[in-house]
Amino acid sequence: MITEYAPSRRVFLADLGRAGFAVAILGVAGCAAATPASPGRSTAAGSAAPGDAGATTPEPTAESSGAPPASGGSAGPTTWHRVNLGFVSAYILARDGEAAVVDTGVAGSDGAIADALEAAGLGWGNVGHVILTHQHQDHAGSAAAVLEAAPDAVGYAGAEDIPAIAVPRALTAVADGDAVFGLRIVATPGHTKGHVAVLDEAGGILVAGDALGASGGSPTRPGAGFTEDMDTALASIAKLGGLTFETLLVGHGDPIESGAAAKVKALAGG
Repeated sequence: MITEYAPSRRVFLADLGRAGFAVAILGVAGCAAATPASPGRSTAAGSAAPGDAGATTPEPTAESSGAPPASGGSAGPTTWHRVNLGFVSAYILARDGEAAVVDTGVAGSDGAIADALEAAGLGWGNVGHVILTHQHQDHAGSAAAVLEAAPDAVGYAGAEDIPAIAVPRALTAVADGDAVFGLRIVATPGHTKGHVAVLDEAGGILVAGDALGASGGSPTRPGAGFTEDMDTALASIAKLGGLTFETLLVGHGDPIESGAAAKVKALAGG
């Protein structure tokens, strides 16, 4: 079953106005990317070219497949849902009626995330975790609004990036190998010092933030202009290529839904 969120014209115009401001921010402090199968999947059409901060921003969309998560019972598979904000994406990982939001998009993206949750049969009350892959404003710009909307959620980020993220309550620092909501935190420094990725080992899903981009069905390096230490970033790509996953979800670019780990390993020269 496929569900799709298409915002009303009023909501779209409001979001578009905010997105136009966000594009301006992206040019200064954002992240430009060169940009068995998972139990849940999502592909949203209409993304701007990865890393093209000047591209026209299409209306936010969210598409999901698979039945909405059921509450209670034994642990079920993780479903993933992409919130396509045009030039950047946020993601929702859901299981058994609980959800983790990974990245929050630019300022003003909380409405699109709320609609994506609703399309997945969830709401803010189901959000127990907000994981920020890094500090850049196209990924953490709506962190404060999301944490305010989800009062029971705990926020997480890499320790080195936390001081640069403005949120209404303290974030929990995560490090390599930590577990959040049954998800493995993978330290992937380079793009920023505290960058982390999120791995669902059972479902074979990697949310890479800006440690990787994607273009034409292949993973790409992060954009050099927004990456603090490219040598360290390349070492992080090699590290990710050694993991086991089928699906790759990136901040900039479309998801890669099969054979993703082998493609990342090839990118790293492994």
